[in-house]
Amino acid sequence: MADKLSSEALDIIFHQARTFSAWLDKPVGEDVLRAAYDLAKLGPTSANTMPMRIVFVKSAAAKERLKPALMEGNREKTMAAPVTAIFADDLKFYENIPRLFPQAPGMKAMFDKPEAAERTKIHAFRNATLQSAYFIIAARAVGLDCGPMSGFDNAKVDADFFPDGRFKSNFLMNLGYGDRSKLYPRLPRLEFDEVCKIV
Repeated sequence: MADKLSSEALDIIFHQARTFSAWLDKPVGEDVLRAAYDLAKLGPTSANTMPMRIVFVKSAAAKERLKPALMEGNREKTMAAPVTAIFADDLKFYENIPRLFPQAPGMKAMFDKPEAAERTKIHAFRNATLQSAYFIIAARAVGLDCGPMSGFDNAKVDADFFPDGRFKSNFLMNLGYGDRSKLYPRLPRLEFDEVCKIV
């Protein structure tokens, strides 16, 4: 795996990719969402536990359900986006360990007990967030633009979309085809020497 991505590919997923708040009136097909997930699922997670769960909010009725949970500044852009993804953590991810990590199926017992609740929650949050980052790269790779955001009432989202309590919302991400004419200049980024140390 020594080959590098082309500069064109890097432009798509990094250099020219932006966070969008304005969207073109162009639908996103289910096939595109599936293609993005099929790439994202290949990214590594601890013991292959894959705790990320996604609800793709597309219909007008579902958008109206989501709207009351949004902060005012996020409502217009979310209602205009072709798709809004609710990224969540599955707190019972361990039920899939025997299938997803067959070399050590007994790992399920590490999480499947009341005294492990905090460890289970941390594991789910950390690894689902990692998967969500993979999804951003995957979505860009299949031609989508992304607008990840906080700024919503998690409790309201969970009560409406995850009422049994098994899944806990993490963040939202608008998906579609962004209107580049509405972009602001790219914001500055911290440089390597400000962030990294080699020891």
